Amino acid sequence: MCIRMYLCLCCAVGLDQIENRSDWWKVHLKRFTEMAKKCENDDVDRKITIGVCVMEKKVKCGPEVFSAPMGQILERLQAFGEFEIIHFGDRVILEEPVERWPICDCLIAFHSSGYPLEKAEAYAALRKPFLVNELEQQHLLHDRRKVYECLESYGIPVPRYALVNREKPYQELDYFVEEEDFVEVHGQRFWKPFVEKPIHGDDHRIMIYYPSSAGGGMKELFRKVGNRSSEFHPEVRRVRRESSYIYEEFMPTGGTDVKVYTVGPEYAHAEARKSPVVDGVVMRNPDGKEVRYPVLLTPNEKQMAREVCIAFRQGVCGFDLLRCEGHSYVCDVNGWSFVKNSYKYYDDAACVLRKMFLDAKAPHLSTAIPPILPWKVTEPAQSSEGLTRQGSGIIGSFGQAEELRCVIAIVRHGDRTPKQKVKLKVTEEKLLNLMLKYNGGRPRAETKLKSAVQLQDLLDATRILVPHTSDSEAEYIEHAEKLRQVKAVLEEGGHFSGIYRKVQLKPLKWVKVAKGDTEEERPIEALMILKYGGVLTHAGRKQAEELGRYFRNNMYPGEGTGLLRLHSTYRHDLKIYSSDEGRVQMSAAAFAKGLLDLEGQLTPILVSLVSKDSSMLDGLDNASTNMEEAKARLNELITSGVKIAQANGSSKKPWMIDGAGIPPNASELLPELVKLTKKVTEQVRLLAKDEDEKLTETTSYDVIPPYDQAKALGKTDIDVDRIAAGLPCGSEGFLLMYARWRKLERDLYNERKERYDITQIPDVYDSCKYDLLHNAHLNIEGLDELFKVAQLLADGVIPNEYGINPKQKLKIGSKIARRLLGKILIDLRNTREEAIDVAELRSQCQDSTNIEVDKGYTDRQQKNVIKHEESRRTSHTSEKSMDPDDDEDKEVKYRLDPKYANVRTPERHVRTRLYFTSESHIHSLMNVLRYCNLDGSLQGEASLVCDSALERLLKTKELDYMSHIVLRMFENIEVNLEDPKRYRLEMTFSRGADLSPLEQKDLEASSLHQEHTLPIMGPERLQEIGSYLTLEKMEKMIRPFAMPAEDFPPPTIPQGFSGYFRSAGVLERLGDRNCWMVHATSHSFLSVTQDSYV
Repeated sequence: MCIRMYLCLCCAVGLDQIENRSDWWKVHLKRFTEMAKKCENDDVDRKITIGVCVMEKKVKCGPEVFSAPMGQILERLQAFGEFEIIHFGDRVILEEPVERWPICDCLIAFHSSGYPLEKAEAYAALRKPFLVNELEQQHLLHDRRKVYECLESYGIPVPRYALVNREKPYQELDYFVEEEDFVEVHGQRFWKPFVEKPIHGDDHRIMIYYPSSAGGGMKELFRKVGNRSSEFHPEVRRVRRESSYIYEEFMPTGGTDVKVYTVGPEYAHAEARKSPVVDGVVMRNPDGKEVRYPVLLTPNEKQMAREVCIAFRQGVCGFDLLRCEGHSYVCDVNGWSFVKNSYKYYDDAACVLRKMFLDAKAPHLSTAIPPILPWKVTEPAQSSEGLTRQGSGIIGSFGQAEELRCVIAIVRHGDRTPKQKVKLKVTEEKLLNLMLKYNGGRPRAETKLKSAVQLQDLLDATRILVPHTSDSEAEYIEHAEKLRQVKAVLEEGGHFSGIYRKVQLKPLKWVKVAKGDTEEERPIEALMILKYGGVLTHAGRKQAEELGRYFRNNMYPGEGTGLLRLHSTYRHDLKIYSSDEGRVQMSAAAFAKGLLDLEGQLTPILVSLVSKDSSMLDGLDNASTNMEEAKARLNELITSGVKIAQANGSSKKPWMIDGAGIPPNASELLPELVKLTKKVTEQVRLLAKDEDEKLTETTSYDVIPPYDQAKALGKTDIDVDRIAAGLPCGSEGFLLMYARWRKLERDLYNERKERYDITQIPDVYDSCKYDLLHNAHLNIEGLDELFKVAQLLADGVIPNEYGINPKQKLKIGSKIARRLLGKILIDLRNTREEAIDVAELRSQCQDSTNIEVDKGYTDRQQKNVIKHEESRRTSHTSEKSMDPDDDEDKEVKYRLDPKYANVRTPERHVRTRLYFTSESHIHSLMNVLRYCNLDGSLQGEASLVCDSALERLLKTKELDYMSHIVLRMFENIEVNLEDPKRYRLEMTFSRGADLSPLEQKDLEASSLHQEHTLPIMGPERLQEIGSYLTLEKMEKMIRPFAMPAEDFPPPTIPQGFSGYFRSAGVLERLGDRNCWMVHATSHSFLSVTQDSYV
């Protein structure tokens, strides 16, 4: 500018014409300086124009401060003084030609309902402004197929999926196959649960189909309507066929969804919320806004956010992230999205957008963030945290308050119907052909029938085979009776649920038959074994939900809402495990419903929150030989009439004697038990007689009643109509009730051999208790007397089946619970390591301030912490990987981001591990806890359980439904990290619903009895008040009986479908888990903190 002005002046006035050249220079230098300043001021004063070409509903601010994130961010941009905001408005966008649209330097434009995207593209081509979000790529977002194609082309992980494209509604396609529990697309099989998405991105009706083994049904997800975001439809089993769909694997995420918001490729913010998959109820704060909490992204996830932003060329972009088995997947890309209700985010977004605009249109200007932002906003305080920081309120030896760190509970399932089994040899061709149909035509192969289709085939065959006239031969009569029982079981409740009924067909005899020029084998006899019963009753569901509510209000210190606040803010690390049994799974789901204050059916809760692990929580194989020895000795003690010897114990410690709890007159009670059982059986036979006659008159092809979801999962209320009609409670008819009692009568005492089978005593007691609770209205004479006798004997038999003396109990218990004990130790160790990480972080934060880093630093940090990712297993299985080296990467972690959370204690973190199992594991675990000091390696050590608790346990003969053992670990934060007393363990147990159905002394018991349920006993201490059990002592006492982490076998891939969620690791890895996490990725204002991966 100076040179041009100087040359102009020289041309206008020749130097030789000026007498006083010095005066000339002074005059014109002054004029030149004034002109230069004016030109520079013109450039500086010119503001960058930002055109906002979006529908008005996306920009306007309403009366509320938080009404429009877009308005909040635009106000901040204007406050910098560098930008002029031009709102196009709906009239201009919809009615004016693009030539008359305002001219701008930068353009914010994105599609929404009614938006003319092609018109905006024409404007951009005409004026060529800088685009925050490119317009052409926004067409991709309306087609989910193209979204997935784009993601895959950039190597961004997506769920396993397949496309079903139809040219017209209900078009039949050769490559698409639907069966009861899976769909197959181009040979790729998707087992239920799977997800069905419309290909159109604007169609938000997404379906999840559940397997019959979990109760079946479908959940429909949709855009929020009031406080609902999904609905469960138990009757819907078949997929839609009216359009084109994407089918993809269901990802169990622990009931949490993550939404990621990018502002440019270098900044990503993430928030988590309760997934609509769980119960469909939207969590809202007092202002009516959906509750979401900011969470930290891993370095891999930040890289994914960057790639999504670049792949779709959308500077401001939102997408959905699924975290499953330690891996993350993008399942949807939404385009332009802003975070709601976060001033910190508004500040960040305005700063990032400012830099984008200046880099594009004024690179000569500084993009540095001013030390004090030019706007001042007082953020309204969120509701104060409902969970106090103090722990149990129990004062340690030093007088300091403690903080709760871990809750581990091992819980027995709720009230169930009696378990039943029918065995019969079959020679009928229809049944033998059915066996061959489902075992691949192999004559010597066993067949298991569990699915609804398989059981329906069996029912059709059985209906034809059930005779309508009697035969004089006793053997034939018994066979016909068992066939009728099989038919009645299959028709029970009018529905099939593989959780509760399964049939095995085992070939016994074969013959060779000619087939052309060759011979082939054909079975001529097979053994049919039908297992049924064990259904969680309405009482069992009620008990489980109530216990969940009790845990929510009492196990977590603070106010009643403390656990929900802790859980919703992602400072609660919750994992729920269940054995393979249906009643156990449903108990776990009902407990989770009460614990987390959920609503709706159990099936979605079960699939979303409960992990099945039969290897840890099922089976007695490891201890079967020892248990048979114990039962043989038990039979001898009960039937011989000899007094119990006290050689291994004393009167001071009665829990140490052999056969503790066996009544001294046990041998005299056995004949009375048999007599009363016959009396009850005869009465039930008379009740069943009329029903039996009606069944024999029924045609072979009666229509099965409609499927009843409530009966499959355990009803919440008693069946008033059936009770009023004088029928048994639940779906059991008189015929099956009689079959149950007749089998007990036959098995309890063999009259020909004059031999008692004491292993039947618990079953007699079980049936008595069930009928007294649920069928008292039938007024069966003698049932209460039978219950009293059976209870006396069962109180001696059941505890001693797991060992006659303490050492045998310890041996059997350690074999049954070895895996579970190993997992509990790993839970406690990982909690301690995590607490140490947090303590060290607190110390570092006190000594230093946040570190400002640039983008290069971010990239280096990401390279340092990204772990090796193993290939994801895609098989569907109920079994969890037991490889501890895999599990840390597979654990799903949601860590609160303290920069955005507005929570007083963002670093506070409580681990909860819930293990739902059967009676055998509860007894086994308790026996290890109380007798572990008897091991040779622990000579001289006191028991983990105090003498007073040992005496109470001796009197506690039965660990009834919903009995549980709870370990809580507290940290004394004012004690040295190296001091063993920093971590204290508290052990409690509950006897569960250990109340006689004859007991109605108090009002509560009487009221509950009217509802066919029994109250759950409160927790009892296993330690003396004031005692101090350190984690170090606990590890020392339990380690000899627990499976070491390194001994857990590597993961295997089972064949076929055996459950409803994916394989995953169960054990968290022990070892160094420190990694550095970057809170946000904008290089201008990043702070770094340490975070733990477990």
